[in-house]
Amino acid sequence: MDNRAEVREFLMTRRARLAPADVGLVAGANRRVAGLRRSEVAMLADVSVDYYAKLERGDIAGASSAVLESLARALLLDETERMHLFDLARAADGIPTSGRNRRRATTQQPARPALQHTLHAITGGPAFVRDRHQNLVATNSLGAAFYAPVIGAGGRTPNLARFQFLDPASRDFYPDWDLFARMCVGIMRVEAGRHPHDRVLQDLVGELTTRSDTFARLWSAHDVRTHGTGTKRFRHPIVGDLTLVYEELTVTADDGLSLLIYTAEPGSPSAERLQLLASWSATAPASVRPPE
Repeated sequence: MDNRAEVREFLMTRRARLAPADVGLVAGANRRVAGLRRSEVAMLADVSVDYYAKLERGDIAGASSAVLESLARALLLDETERMHLFDLARAADGIPTSGRNRRRATTQQPARPALQHTLHAITGGPAFVRDRHQNLVATNSLGAAFYAPVIGAGGRTPNLARFQFLDPASRDFYPDWDLFARMCVGIMRVEAGRHPHDRVLQDLVGELTTRSDTFARLWSAHDVRTHGTGTKRFRHPIVGDLTLVYEELTVTADDGLSLLIYTAEPGSPSAERLQLLASWSATAPASVRPPE
């Protein structure tokens, strides 16, 4: 991806969303811009207007940590946005975010046996491993049943982003579809900042941009987010509505992999429905049971 364009558009969209009142400034009359002026951001960040204009043109290489921190404060960036700005600056400097040498993106590999065994040891809720390209690399038994609409029966590689934006079934599976769409794109934006030379990720973004107007619109907004923890709602074709809490953990032994676990509040209707889904998965004929 074009790092200069990424920097330029990220800074411009962050500036455009702020009103003078948001940062303690008086708007005054005859303003021609919806957000802050470049001169106002420069003043808040304690840099010259010319230097900030240079940064906003995408020329961020060589910017010091102090300047980046000042810029993050001036633009009221949250922690995820701040990390994204630093990732973009590292990429401009030619420094891989991970501190390791850049590697070519490789095709998806099967999960390690030990990782798959770990997943199967998790029996209280759906658990799965996702890579940075939004592929479902592996699931436990309940996770396979839970993500049956995503996995399908055709032996395809399940991809959460493609399912979200290209499969009409996603609007049934995700009652809060718009929220899920923004989350998905925000997570992908973070990964694009961390791995600007990842050809697989670039190809996925290109595919979704050309095939989904919604993805293209959200991608152009340059919003970023991390996953971590939270609550999500689902509507499963077998057991109906589910409200689940999720936790995301980094798989430190495998670059780019995350382990996610969904659980329901004990004694809740969602917990009962998860138990029903587990029973269905255990007794369903192999011909209708999704692969793990």
